[in-house]
Amino acid sequence: MFVRVKPSGRYKYLQIVENSREGKKVKQHVLCTLGRLDRLTTSGQIDGLAKSLLRFSQKIEVINLYNQNQLKILKDVSIGPSLVFERIWKELGIDGIIKEMALNRNYQFDLERAIFLTVLHRLFAPGSDRAAEKWKQDFSVSRTEDIELHQLYRAMGWIGESIDIGISKETKSYQQFTKDRIEYLLFARNRDLFSTLAVVFFDTTSIYFEGEGGHTIGEYGHSKDQRPDLKQMVVGVVLDSEGRPICCELLPGNISDAKTLLPVIIRIKQRFGINSFCIVADRGMISKKTIETLESPSFRIDYIFGCRMRRQKEVRNDVLGRRGGTYKEISAKRRGRSTPLLLKVKEVKLNGKRYIICYNPEQARKDAEDRKAIVLSLGKKLKQGDKSLVGNKGYRKYLKSNNKDVFEIDYDKLKEEELFDGKWVLRTNTSYPAEEVALQYKELWMVEQAFRTVKSVLETRPIYHKCDETIRGHVFCSFLALIVMKELYSRLELKGHHFEWNDILRDLQALREVTLQMNDQVYYLRTELRGTCYDVLNAVGVAIPPRVRH
Repeated sequence: MFVRVKPSGRYKYLQIVENSREGKKVKQHVLCTLGRLDRLTTSGQIDGLAKSLLRFSQKIEVINLYNQNQLKILKDVSIGPSLVFERIWKELGIDGIIKEMALNRNYQFDLERAIFLTVLHRLFAPGSDRAAEKWKQDFSVSRTEDIELHQLYRAMGWIGESIDIGISKETKSYQQFTKDRIEYLLFARNRDLFSTLAVVFFDTTSIYFEGEGGHTIGEYGHSKDQRPDLKQMVVGVVLDSEGRPICCELLPGNISDAKTLLPVIIRIKQRFGINSFCIVADRGMISKKTIETLESPSFRIDYIFGCRMRRQKEVRNDVLGRRGGTYKEISAKRRGRSTPLLLKVKEVKLNGKRYIICYNPEQARKDAEDRKAIVLSLGKKLKQGDKSLVGNKGYRKYLKSNNKDVFEIDYDKLKEEELFDGKWVLRTNTSYPAEEVALQYKELWMVEQAFRTVKSVLETRPIYHKCDETIRGHVFCSFLALIVMKELYSRLELKGHHFEWNDILRDLQALREVTLQMNDQVYYLRTELRGTCYDVLNAVGVAIPPRVRH
């Protein structure tokens, strides 16, 4: 490829031409005619073009020499994480809320930047705040270069400090913390002007401590992590009907799931000024006292709860065992799949209670096939005299013993299990049609599925924190990470993308900016986009940085 001057009549024209071989001959092909030579010369455009081509050729040289490991590397940092989540952070208004709330505090460091750094660290490398200080050395996060570990601790303490005290008959007393104010301002800023929290989903997780676990939060309780020797806390998360995190509540570790719901509902009423909504929660949240309170005239909150089909005698025998009634067929959306899920629902009213039986034919077939496979495997192992079967939960429930040493398959239990294939039972006090109740609970499943994917972010243990304030701050930064993570998922879904979270993390981390030195000049080279990176940047509305800049 080269430039040539082509005479044509009275004028000469500047062209970009390429040689190509056709057989034994070499022919010239005009790629572009730039214009009349006299005009280009008079206007100075030729000089500008020459300079531009020179810069372009230098950039090509930088890329080639870098690929050949022939340039001095001054710095090499990951830029993908900050590019994406800084944009979301600002567009959600989190940065502005923190800055406004900290206006009257004379911190000698950038509080908002310290919190953003901590949140970004939770997304990409869940761990202690001590690890965040070292982690930032490999990442480009604007205006965080000078932030030190003790300043990260101070930022966590600010988030968790008390700002107000109120009194409630139900909770005796409760405190307002900085984190609560941030949650409220985010809720008020980002909710649709014409929408309310008509339906909320509730889920919990537990986090155990390596140390004392603060002054009041850490308590010994039922450990889902199989660590009864360590104190823990319970974190309740409230999400809206779209699965967006609204708030989190930190509760002592000795409180059971069934006792978490009422305090959280009371807090939602007090904090957000919402008196009427429907709470959707799974079967672990249900208790007789909870339902009595929710149905009392002075409290009255709509609910949709999952039932324990096998443990609740009324549900097992009278609801599922009732004959008659007609199933209605409905379709429900599935996360990450275009084809809808076909469900059948039936309403059963019993002793003043309203139940909804949901039946998934596809799941029923799978349940039956799984059980059949277990029984076949069980039969083979029993013939071999394998007594380790007793310790396997999947096998144990299908075994019975006539004495301590002889086990056999319990065929009555197998027959009983057929009743539950593909089914789940809901209890509700709403007036929603049965189909709507089923769909709302199905939404909870989708929300929980997404929540489980990212729950490791929330479960980052505050290993080095010793006081309640910094523990609250630590957990709340994980909650903020959930908020920006959900926002990214939502934007990707709008574009029709359903990527695995680990793939997103890997590809964003791989987007790096390398500072290079060539001929006493400094250049900044962006590595190539890989995997999901282009689609993620596009979904968030971030312009792709230039390949090389000088």
